[in-house]
Amino acid sequence: MIRKHDELFCHQVVSTFDTPGTSAREWTERAWTLVHDTKGSAAFAAGFGFYPNRNVMDAFVCLTVEDKTQYIVRASRELRPNIDETRVGPFGYECVEPLKKVRFTLDENQYGVSYDIEVEGVSPLYEEETQTQMSRGRLKEDIKRMVQGARPSGWIKADGHTFAVNKQSWVSLRDRSWGVRVAGADLIETGVQSPEFFDGQLFNFVLMQFEGWGASFHIREIWDDQAGFARRWHYSGGLFYPYGSGKEPLELEKVEHFYEFDDSRPEQPRRFKGGRMVLTAVDGSTKEVTVRPITICYQGPGGYGLPYKGFIHGLWMGSEWMDGYRLDLTDPEMRREIWGYVDYGCEFRCGNAVGYGTTEVLVVGKYPKYGYQGY
Repeated sequence: MIRKHDELFCHQVVSTFDTPGTSAREWTERAWTLVHDTKGSAAFAAGFGFYPNRNVMDAFVCLTVEDKTQYIVRASRELRPNIDETRVGPFGYECVEPLKKVRFTLDENQYGVSYDIEVEGVSPLYEEETQTQMSRGRLKEDIKRMVQGARPSGWIKADGHTFAVNKQSWVSLRDRSWGVRVAGADLIETGVQSPEFFDGQLFNFVLMQFEGWGASFHIREIWDDQAGFARRWHYSGGLFYPYGSGKEPLELEKVEHFYEFDDSRPEQPRRFKGGRMVLTAVDGSTKEVTVRPITICYQGPGGYGLPYKGFIHGLWMGSEWMDGYRLDLTDPEMRREIWGYVDYGCEFRCGNAVGYGTTEVLVVGKYPKYGYQGY
């Protein structure tokens, strides 16, 4: 099936652009953004998923207001024949300026949330190392990812209240990825061997931006009880600089993290409390950064992790499908129901400089460094 992209000089396989170079059903392309204000009153995450080998496109938004209310809207559709349209119901995604500026929209709908947000990079996209993992002889993940610190502009409406989003008091970041990945429908498919469960795991993604520089890193570790240490199966990180600075990105040789967790809420174990990290670049220079969460966005109901009310990324929901919810986060049982994969909008400090961004950190099972001995 010929697509408009087939006019471009960028083919990589002997096929048209409607077909990836693999038949793996797990092949996914995703566009994602997190937007939060610097005072911590609201956090917004939105994303699009493209699954050509499942014939599905889906979209979601999760909006948390003061950790008291969360709004969720999800939609899915049959991908073909409208494979070139990045729209799912009232959701829209547009590349305004390649590698620099994108736009996420949600038209008025029955679930009370709508928005029009333009996300503009303040520094060039940073290319992560390929994330690859084999499991029992099968390719489990093989993902390329590029991330970008940005500033947003536009508006968000929720239950009649409008948030005016501006580049002065709001911050954003975006993540664009493609490849074979363990996320979504493949976790709940029947008739296949269930995924491996390890003694413990740590997942940590951070993207921070200061006025004159930014940094991002992605760490995934598996605790090996027999060996008595954590095996790192993915790491990538770098420093990057604003447009016009004339500085090239600098790879981070290593990242050391010293985090604290809050276990005082039974319904939200291992909630990230803050801490510090030491970034060491390949030139030997170091930056010590402290981090403090100022807001939170629960992304599990948006399709990450396990299914929430019957939906997970990539799952066939029919030719057209949509739902939405307004959740009361003051209810401990509701917090328990959606706990898991979250994004913390954070304040970062390096010396006298103050920056903002996000921290994703999830510790499950055994991880002795932080005092956890099991699930």
